[in-house]
Amino acid sequence: MVLEPVAAQVYFSPECHAGYAELGFSPSPGSTSGGVQLPDGPAYFTSRGSVMGQVAGAVVAAAFGVFNPEAVVPSIDFGWSLVDAPTICAARTRGAVAQLERVLGPSPDGLARAAVLLATAVAPLRPEGKPLYAGLLGLGLPGEPLADAWRLADMLREYRGDAHIAAWTSADLDATEIGLLTEPYWGIPLRSYVRTRAWSDEQLDAAEKRLVERGLLEDGALTDEGRARRESIEVATDAQCVPILDALGDEGLEELIGLLSPWGKAIRDAGGYPAQGPHELASLSGRSSTL
Repeated sequence: MVLEPVAAQVYFSPECHAGYAELGFSPSPGSTSGGVQLPDGPAYFTSRGSVMGQVAGAVVAAAFGVFNPEAVVPSIDFGWSLVDAPTICAARTRGAVAQLERVLGPSPDGLARAAVLLATAVAPLRPEGKPLYAGLLGLGLPGEPLADAWRLADMLREYRGDAHIAAWTSADLDATEIGLLTEPYWGIPLRSYVRTRAWSDEQLDAAEKRLVERGLLEDGALTDEGRARRESIEVATDAQCVPILDALGDEGLEELIGLLSPWGKAIRDAGGYPAQGPHELASLSGRSSTL
């Protein structure tokens, strides 16, 4: 996905980490082998959740979907003891845009056209059932070209994330179950990625048992039924994103990919986003969105 490193660099931005530390959060706990700075947990939950306003931790956990509420709720309680939503939301925007300016310059090639295309892609999207997208929509655009482009990219990313949660909850799966089904679907070892969502061994054991009993998982691998169920979730997610592709058209989509691809490469090369994120793993399954 060419959109991902442009939108999600906010979670790895040193400028964001420094801004959150000024508000009382811990700094980045360290970096990956590629030098990408990882986010502090409470700062991540609070800053991303702040786009919905100063809501309770249970609301943030519900909106994020895949994280253990036992980790999210105390992180949010701690976050709101330090800062209010508008303040950390503004710090989030400043830090994201500051990293883009550092890496790409204040006016990267194709900025004006990319912003037009991103706005075109967002224009038909409705907020119903899309809490994080709705929160960003309510914020409006910051009013500066690069900041506007980033906000629009963030809106598209969160819209698809909201759509994905709607798809797997409608498929009668919970957060632990979708995590365990996703790993073999991506072709990675069971319990290798879902652990980053703060689930305990006991919770994952119970989820794996349920999936085995339902005939979706066997010996750590997807059954035919399990693969079909997981595939149906991607199909349902993609179906909710059809308005994006319809608005852009084939030519607009191709143009936007051409504009964002070098931005994403530059961000990765500068250590602003991991060399391989989860969306690249998803692409190996053949079911990730092109954009």
